[in-house]
Amino acid sequence: MRTETLIDMLARHAGPAPRALAASRLWPAAAAGLLASGCAAIAWFGLIPWSLLGTPVPWTKMAYAGALAGAAGWWAARLSRPAASAARPRMAVMAVVFAMATTGLLSWLSEPADGRMAALLGHSWFSCAPSVLLLSLPALAAALWAVRGLAPTRPGVAGFAAGLLAGSVGAFGYSLSCPEASAAFVAVWYSLGIVLTGAAGAVLGPRVLRW
Repeated sequence: MRTETLIDMLARHAGPAPRALAASRLWPAAAAGLLASGCAAIAWFGLIPWSLLGTPVPWTKMAYAGALAGAAGWWAARLSRPAASAARPRMAVMAVVFAMATTGLLSWLSEPADGRMAALLGHSWFSCAPSVLLLSLPALAAALWAVRGLAPTRPGVAGFAAGLLAGSVGAFGYSLSCPEASAAFVAVWYSLGIVLTGAAGAVLGPRVLRW
């Protein structure tokens, strides 16, 4: 019998693991990752100008990253508990991404036609996603460690959810240094960095989350 089949059989007859156990491992890991990514972003790129704090620019980024981190963390926690349904948190992740995509599209369409490309690319499109990915690595390591100590039965999906959590944490840290003002920029390039981190988690999941 394959190991994966045995795990599925055991999990099918087990009740969901306690919620508090998953949360007590995941959220401290996310907090540690946020501290690391924020400090690294400020050390490497500097802090955004104080004048920007009086505008919606940084708060939109932080709200997106924070909401997605919450939804992805919920999803990862459910996937770490055998027999727990993951449908609702997965829908929450999709809803947050859809809301940001809609906001970005409306913002982009409101730009003059000759300014839309500049709004989409900003000044740092080429470095944004890689920066988010790099800043997410501490949170990714911490999130995978947290999930590994639980009981994920679908390590690839659990790794992807943990990666989305880490990517959102890295994006939050990066927002402390990023002066880009366009919601379209955030919707595309921040999301790309977050998805790349999720993909890294999905690749690593079957290797590091196996029982």
